[in-house]
Amino acid sequence: MCQYSSIDGLPTDWHLVHLGSRAVGGAGMVMVEATAVSPEGRISPDDSGIWSDVHADAFTPIVRFLREQGAVAGVQLAHAGRKASTDQPWQGGGPLGPEKGGWQPIAPSPLPFTAAHPMPREATTADLDAICAQFVDAGKRAKGAGFQTIEIHMAHGYLLHEFLSPLTNHRTDEYGGILENRMRFPLSVARAVREIWPMDLPVFARISATDWVEGGWDLSQSIVLCRRLKDIGIDLIDCSSGGLVPQAVVPAGPGYQTPFAMAIRKEVGIATGTVGLITEPAQAEQIIATGLADVVILARELLRNPYWPMQAAKALQVDFTWPVQYLRAKNQ
Repeated sequence: MCQYSSIDGLPTDWHLVHLGSRAVGGAGMVMVEATAVSPEGRISPDDSGIWSDVHADAFTPIVRFLREQGAVAGVQLAHAGRKASTDQPWQGGGPLGPEKGGWQPIAPSPLPFTAAHPMPREATTADLDAICAQFVDAGKRAKGAGFQTIEIHMAHGYLLHEFLSPLTNHRTDEYGGILENRMRFPLSVARAVREIWPMDLPVFARISATDWVEGGWDLSQSIVLCRRLKDIGIDLIDCSSGGLVPQAVVPAGPGYQTPFAMAIRKEVGIATGTVGLITEPAQAEQIIATGLADVVILARELLRNPYWPMQAAKALQVDFTWPVQYLRAKNQ
């Protein structure tokens, strides 16, 4: 299996596995994706959340099981912003009205994601204070549930990304306009979460390094943001892209987002992860071995093939700890 660099707060020779539904056995990291910090922050009514103690209590035995298998358990804290209140992806993912369990989203500016989506309510400063507190409370619950890593979701057109990009942030107050203002709320969330999370455990931030649209968020702005995140104490930048506006044309291809991770790693001096169309063991190993990124993040490939880590280990002739129930098959 691919050998990944060690990061402060995590064991050496650990493996980061970032799944869409987030479940894998064996040594590695398992990240629970897009876990809402409030009911309004869900993407769909069926999303997972961690805005109550009931949620934290439900996560506790899952986290305990993952850690018993030698995995590091992480959770991604998210608020969907204007992309909230949609149907399940396998039901088309379209916007939901109140008659179908939907709600009015909240956003930096009253700009719907598409003409078919509801008009979001513009967040007030009181709303922003409340949302920041929701991220903090979610972080505290995550720690209580036993998670060892949290990731703040600032990507894919969700709330914090909406504040960053001039395409979705048309505010004229201290949270809009120039870059410093557009970064203000995402940075305040990151700072508040980092302050309540143990310093010996890492905090990641997932960003969209570019909107893939002229005049939008781009790599140069991402580098400025990541320098500030590093100063706050964020440990790793999870480099994705896009998702903000439906008209973006994304030049997707194998490892197409790896150059963002490489540039941020070099310019900022912070650990980075790369994600997106990484499907082959040799491809993942090359990214790490040549220093393009510190970790490789897998999602859809592990949905297609949950045994990818074992097959990668065999292909790369690397031994790792198998689940005891599988030992009889290890050397076959």
